Amino acid sequence: MILLSHPTANQNVRQAAMAFLEAGLLGEFWTCVSWKRNGLLDRLAALSEHFQKELRRRSFPVELAPFIRTAPWRELGRQSAAQIGWQKLTRAEGALFSVDAVYRSLDRRVAQEVAAGLTIKAIYAYDDGALDTFRAAKKRGIKCIFEHPTIYWRLVRQIQRKEAELHPEWAPTLRALGDSDEKLARKDQELALADLVITPSSFAKNSVALAPELTSPVFVVPYGAGPVDAHPDRGQKGGKLRVLFVGALSQAKGLGYLLEAIAHLQRNIEFTLIGRRVSPAVPASSVLDSYRWIPSLAPDELLQEMSRHDVLVLPSLHEGFGLVMTEAMGQGLVVITTPHTAGPDLITDSVDGFVIPIRSATAIEEKLDLLLHDRNRLRAMQAEAREKALAYTWENYRQHLVRLAREVVDTPFES
Repeated sequence: MILLSHPTANQNVRQAAMAFLEAGLLGEFWTCVSWKRNGLLDRLAALSEHFQKELRRRSFPVELAPFIRTAPWRELGRQSAAQIGWQKLTRAEGALFSVDAVYRSLDRRVAQEVAAGLTIKAIYAYDDGALDTFRAAKKRGIKCIFEHPTIYWRLVRQIQRKEAELHPEWAPTLRALGDSDEKLARKDQELALADLVITPSSFAKNSVALAPELTSPVFVVPYGAGPVDAHPDRGQKGGKLRVLFVGALSQAKGLGYLLEAIAHLQRNIEFTLIGRRVSPAVPASSVLDSYRWIPSLAPDELLQEMSRHDVLVLPSLHEGFGLVMTEAMGQGLVVITTPHTAGPDLITDSVDGFVIPIRSATAIEEKLDLLLHDRNRLRAMQAEAREKALAYTWENYRQHLVRLAREVVDTPFES
């Protein structure tokens, strides 16, 4: 049996939980909040539509209910502080209700359960939230499966330092540069304790190989695409090219390079950004006002918005996977991305998308201009993108994950 732990339980975590449940491997699923829609607290949360929407994202399938264990107060405090603008309680790494505090609090709570004698064979935990749990597991001979969904911190820091030198105006959005030495040391210790490491892309796997004390095998298990729109009706055959960006408004996503390219094509482009600000100053409000900006959307709303566009551009400087790429491909969008994502794993360049160099506004502009002036090429590539997305299902992800987990649970595993 496996104990799965993650504070906020995003899409890939939920799929992992369902994978272990379907395979009869799930023992317990620890998270911070399991929200009940239409309950008393949900009705109270409705006083703030945004607050309610955020909490409803923490609702889970009923099948998981018997396995869910929660430690809610730190995460509820983080959400509440954000609602009333108490940024001092959430922003700094050591703040009472920071993301780091939420992760470490759940890690400590799960470690207590493991140390108390919980009957399990393996822990499945994630980057930044596994160290105390893994330490407790090792003392009891319990296997440790570690998912590393991001890029290894040493490579991230190298990339972000160079970017801050190239474009200092964007430096406030490069948050990884502010990570403490303690936090980075914890990351390395988590990797050192793992019996098996799972990453979502080849780029992520190659980055993890830079960890100095890594001794365990590393596997790639790509994430799924979500629903695929088999019969899209784009309607618009000419006119402006509808371009979409989804992600935090950060230079880590290559946003500055995209904005530069869009500015050159502005008369022929309809541009939408979906994502929250990382810095109140960058990009400038005047820039955002020039385009359509949506700070946040629920998952089903995001898919609907994707279906109204032609192209997704994700020119990230570093990205563990880039789940919005498979989601967009499933909705028939051509994806333009970089080799520093799962793009090379997902995309056949110039057939169902484009893989361009990082830090190249020129390359972004060239690909957008090509699609703008060759609509037959655009439609053909959109059809190929939908076809490719069919191969990246969450069912395949769950099956692959279970096969690897069984190797750990059912057979001796040399770390």
